[in-house]
Amino acid sequence: MANTKSAKKATRKIARRTEVNKSRRSRMRNYLRLVEDAIAGGDQAKAKSALLAAEPELMRAAQRGVIHKKTASRKVSRLTHQIGKLGK
Repeated sequence: MANTKSAKKATRKIARRTEVNKSRRSRMRNYLRLVEDAIAGGDQAKAKSALLAAEPELMRAAQRGVIHKKTASRKVSRLTHQIGKLGK
């Protein structure tokens, strides 16, 4: 338990940031799930459009510090590669 006044304030701030970050992470995962479902369904056009919507969400999450920038880039790259394989 926090003892000092500043530590108590820090605890409150952390709780608020955690809620915001949970929301952002959940939003990002929802967009990713749409892309992965489209890939699993084998629908390349649907997967491409879902990825176009998901990429900005991933990069926004990276910019806000929810995930690392390189993690976001890696996810986009792998999804793009999977979508490319659907056309073959």
